[in-house]
Amino acid sequence: MSSHAHAHHHPHDHGHSHGLVPDAIKRSREGLRAVGLALVVLGATAGLQAVVFAGSGSIALLADLIHNVGDAATAIPLGIAFALRSARAERWAGLAVVAAIFVSACVAAYEAVDRLVDPQDVGGLGALAVAGAVGFAGNWVAAIIRTRAGRRLDSPALVADGDHARADAYVSLGVVASAAALALGLDLVDPLIGLAISLVILRITWHSWRTVRGGHHHEGSRGT
Repeated sequence: MSSHAHAHHHPHDHGHSHGLVPDAIKRSREGLRAVGLALVVLGATAGLQAVVFAGSGSIALLADLIHNVGDAATAIPLGIAFALRSARAERWAGLAVVAAIFVSACVAAYEAVDRLVDPQDVGGLGALAVAGAVGFAGNWVAAIIRTRAGRRLDSPALVADGDHARADAYVSLGVVASAAALALGLDLVDPLIGLAISLVILRITWHSWRTVRGGHHHEGSRGT
């Protein structure tokens, strides 16, 4: 009995012991559940933000929206990795997460610079503030789901995604700040906040890359 309990404290053995296959399946299901739930939350968040962006044209909101869509899309490689119950696939999923964050930062930065060069009016400031608040709430919930599951399942890829979503929550508050600045007539603040969000995303990219790389050898002991 004690040896059985002891085995359950060593998740790294999942890929090596046939006696722990049920635990590997349980880990897979729990990972899929966490990834799927976070996808639903972020999908709903991005959907609402897309509707508000269509009416407002805020570049800060666009940057946040692009980021949230990219964040939600990372559920696909992570989901595949957990479904395959493969540590190697999980590492590749972590790299895909980092790549998605980086691309979203580049797109958001391009749009922000374009708006600085060619300013446009932004409307629906009340809805814009609400969209930022929703972005904060959605990302915070997704971060809690991913981080708790990532620590429980010993998954650096999932933990990196949780860190990403938590940072995104604060990024979304930039949209609220943009709405306030626009209400005061400070039109240039909107694309500047969009550019700032892009820089924050790049910082998140570096942090997530280090998390995933740090987990490479750690996960390697689990096998594939």
